[in-house]
Amino acid sequence: MHRHKSQTIRACSALTLAGLSLAAALAGAGPASAAVGVGTGMTLGEFTSGEEQYRPGFHYTPKENWMNDPNGMVFHKGVYHLYYQHNPSGNTWGNMSWGHATSTDLTHWKEQPLAIPTDDQQDIFSGSVVVDKDNTSGFGTADNPPMVAVFTSAYKDASPYKGLQAQSLAYSLDDGQTWTKYGANPVLNRNSANFRDPKVFWYSSPGGGGYWVMAAVEATDHKVLLYKSGNLLDWSLLSEFGPANATGGLWECPDLFPLAVDGDPAKIKWVMVVNINPGGVAGGSAGQYFVGDFDGTTFTSETTKGSDTLPAGTPLAGFNDGTYNGWMVNNEPGNWKNGPFGDVPAAGSLPGQNTVTGFSGAGLINSFNDGDWPVGTAESPQFTVSSDYLNFLVGGGQHPRVSDKLDNTPPAGDLLFNGFEVPDGTSMADAGWTGTGDLAPAFQPATSGGDYYIGAKRINTFETGGAPGDDRQGTMTSPSFTVSRNFMSMLVGGGHRAAGSGQLLEIQLLVDGSVMRSLAGDDAGALNWKGWDVSEFAGQAAQLRIVDQAGGGWGHLTLDHVMLTDQAAVPRSDETTVNLVVDGQVVRSATGANSEVLDWASWNVAEFKGRQASIKVVDNNRFGWGHILADEFVASPQPATPRLETYDWLDYGRDYYASVSFANMPQDKRIMLGWMNNWDYANSIPTSPWRSAMSLPREVGLTQTAAGPRLTQRAVKQVDSLAAKTGYTENRARDIAPGTTPLPAAASGQVQRIDVTFAPGTAAKAGITVLGNGSTSTVIGYDQAAGELYVDRSNSGDTSFHPLFASVDSAPVTPDASGNVTLRIYVDRSSVEVFAQDGLRTITDQVFPEAGASQVALFADGGTATLKSITVTPLADSMFSTQAKPVKDRP
Repeated sequence: MHRHKSQTIRACSALTLAGLSLAAALAGAGPASAAVGVGTGMTLGEFTSGEEQYRPGFHYTPKENWMNDPNGMVFHKGVYHLYYQHNPSGNTWGNMSWGHATSTDLTHWKEQPLAIPTDDQQDIFSGSVVVDKDNTSGFGTADNPPMVAVFTSAYKDASPYKGLQAQSLAYSLDDGQTWTKYGANPVLNRNSANFRDPKVFWYSSPGGGGYWVMAAVEATDHKVLLYKSGNLLDWSLLSEFGPANATGGLWECPDLFPLAVDGDPAKIKWVMVVNINPGGVAGGSAGQYFVGDFDGTTFTSETTKGSDTLPAGTPLAGFNDGTYNGWMVNNEPGNWKNGPFGDVPAAGSLPGQNTVTGFSGAGLINSFNDGDWPVGTAESPQFTVSSDYLNFLVGGGQHPRVSDKLDNTPPAGDLLFNGFEVPDGTSMADAGWTGTGDLAPAFQPATSGGDYYIGAKRINTFETGGAPGDDRQGTMTSPSFTVSRNFMSMLVGGGHRAAGSGQLLEIQLLVDGSVMRSLAGDDAGALNWKGWDVSEFAGQAAQLRIVDQAGGGWGHLTLDHVMLTDQAAVPRSDETTVNLVVDGQVVRSATGANSEVLDWASWNVAEFKGRQASIKVVDNNRFGWGHILADEFVASPQPATPRLETYDWLDYGRDYYASVSFANMPQDKRIMLGWMNNWDYANSIPTSPWRSAMSLPREVGLTQTAAGPRLTQRAVKQVDSLAAKTGYTENRARDIAPGTTPLPAAASGQVQRIDVTFAPGTAAKAGITVLGNGSTSTVIGYDQAAGELYVDRSNSGDTSFHPLFASVDSAPVTPDASGNVTLRIYVDRSSVEVFAQDGLRTITDQVFPEAGASQVALFADGGTATLKSITVTPLADSMFSTQAKPVKDRP
């Protein structure tokens, strides 16, 4: 929608967002004038060069700077208007304003000047635009009716409405080019900090006449609120919808619209769209939908799911008798009160915690005792593994296990620079360091900032001399030292910047003045162990250099305890996990999804039958979402189905969020478009000078299924008009042998559509790989045992920029009556959009392939599949003008 995580659902989460909040605070506000957006705009081709490796060819991206949710999408006088959340001053979230682009065909977009800017009173969050044909608002005339934007004002400290979110208006009398904010804003205020994202439409009453309807959310209450108005100025409450189905994160960006089932105007159903973050089916951000009826007052869902029952099997632990029943609870010495797990199981939510749901019975493990800060473990008694599956409920923080190391003990070795523990009154220059800019080392090491440092002092470029801030920049270079061991290990925190961003932020190893190694932080305040293999430099003189050319959120580095060691750095695990321990080793692990809603997880443990095991719950995290929830461990013959998988989702990938539909469309068409990113890693994706793209516009419909009417989606037909001549085709059935079979070079490409039909046959998994180079690729396949289509981007190229990016995302798909799986795949340099079985299921994922990766291959695992047909069609670069040099496909 607009903020991302700054509207948190628990106060403790704010700690992890300090960098982003700081970015918003430091960035300059936009112009305060009421009328904005004058200008002729520019096409993307006028600014794009072939050096922008990840710039899409036919997905909208802004020229530069940050973009998130689509806003105010409307069709007017033959022009499609796309407004969107935009930071005009930087490449991460902040300074929220409405950007603007226009198109006459939904494929060739022209970026327009900024539409509605932030000002000193408010940020401009998400909303919608309507064409007020009858001038009900009075902002225009009968001859020149206005376009009216209804948006969320996120009020700043300088406003009388400080901290609130309320709904406001702006209007345009020149077809959406310039906008004037209504002088009596806000027009709808609930005195709420989480009331946002108005989607407005005209409802025609069955008896004649009609009125405007607004769908907006109370984000933390998991409710869609419906209001009515005759003039867009005065609003009254109609009804509320929710909570329902997925409630594991904030509800955002709602939409409500009618569709004819299979095109039959006598069978009209209404669709309620509710986007959610986090808590999506693939993790993080996603969009769910409900099918039902709307009578002009109330939306009634036919697809809301009820509660489930425990899976069949033998209960191992339920925590319902008020005790831990033999579990050993170990709380870190010196922890507050009773530590994270307490002396007895929790009965539900704990003080300071949002409502915990999804557990069963009277108790559960909840490590939020005394907040997120305490750490510790809880381990079950030994038991014998006797079933194929171990099912359990899990929630809380999403911090996976990364190593066996839970403490911060430094490795054996030689400490350099005395760990920055210089005597008081001694500067870094006195210790032999040199520097430039704000990092000229005439200062003491920092004694604040970061966590898990050792001793009292460390380097923190946020704190170096003068006034603290992320915009402090410069370099610091250490005195020379001799590389006397095979590895270097150090504690590192703070931020990072993508290669080519122009904001270098890293710690470098210099040998003979040349940069031989580098590393950076993970956009986190906590320091953790990182390092390099430096064996090739044995006996040579070296230096360490800190380079901070970055501003904005997480534009700093923190460094401590630099060591020469004999073993590679082992990171401290900051996990919040549930683990299965066999013979003293963790053999299975699960984490939460940054949600207070527990859901089912399953481990296949058949290989451990007959062996002794224990369940160990670990809370080793003391920051945002630094707790774990667990309940109802059951030994079962079958895996439990996660509740999330039983709900209806717009898309099963990681990168389709804040999706809403165009207003004022002709012929009752319903076209949706979403933000192709995920708040889990949105600020970190390796693109510059822009960040984020929009999905393809999709025409949606309803079709009757065995479960009832469900959405179908397909890219609008205008996208297919970008097709050049067919690049490669096969129409005769043939076997796909076990292994990977590259297709001829004619099938290779980075901007293309692939239509493929195959029968899985005897293969356990089969499908196609794209954007490959022989060692990396994005895998799009079908898993017969699971009955799922999946996209595996774990080896797709650059996945290093964020620990949550690498993923395997899946959607339930049933082969057709002939046993075939049919896919339409749109490949566009840094994304794949997969439409399965005539659009009943879609998976949208960003990928960042290695330069030149363009190969396409077929694969089968565990047997032989059958290729029925494949057609590869190159698509034109619609985002680039013919007068400018487009981004070319790499060979």
